[in-house]
Amino acid sequence: MSEPILEAVDLVKTYTMEDVEVRALRGVSLAVRPGEFVAIMGTSGSGKSTMMNILGCLDRPTSGSYKLAGKEVSKLGRGDLATVRNKVLGFVFQSFNLLARTSAQENVELPMVYAGIGGAERRERATFSLEKVGLGKRLDHTPAQLSGGQQQRVAIARAIVNRPKVILADEPTGNLDSRTSLEIMALFQELGRSGITIVLVTHEPDIAEFTSRVVMMRDGKILSDVAQAPVDARTALANFQEGDA
Repeated sequence: MSEPILEAVDLVKTYTMEDVEVRALRGVSLAVRPGEFVAIMGTSGSGKSTMMNILGCLDRPTSGSYKLAGKEVSKLGRGDLATVRNKVLGFVFQSFNLLARTSAQENVELPMVYAGIGGAERRERATFSLEKVGLGKRLDHTPAQLSGGQQQRVAIARAIVNRPKVILADEPTGNLDSRTSLEIMALFQELGRSGITIVLVTHEPDIAEFTSRVVMMRDGKILSDVAQAPVDARTALANFQEGDA
């Protein structure tokens, strides 16, 4: 069996708010192997967002160990964390986080600017990524000229352009209608089949059905961790009828 690409052991995260300690994570352990498609679920305050921030090297645990691609990263400084993020991780957010007055191609090029990649290669790779998500004819469109689903596709193209090992997606369908959500989940499944590991935070059970594993969190702990046969999003999309819930 392959070694985990994400491995968290006994993570604790404590915040101090107005002299009151809040334990957002209470000894969480989680291992995700290459190519898995995992949903993390839970109500507000369950700890899932804190967990995602630590997995994404956006925050550090108060205690515990976190290895990303075999490297202990829980105690790295900000600069080193940024380097790891740029090399190993791709991010997709609920609100897309695109630059409003910038073309789709330029939005996708942005992570490569930080990585020091030259202009010609940036353009080539951005074009390839946008073609991969079905937006090869929308390279010059700004976010205002794109639908919500197309904007999320741009965000996914940006997430994969640096060829990450892992994509972390935080409520990626939260602002999308039902049909567009199916299209995005079909795209994630396709990326998963190509070997990319995907960890997705969602509060929607019908979205979690498209993943191969569901981790349920409550009160800063993992309540359950269950493998499942994922629903095929392409089939669900083919059977979708306008007006379906």
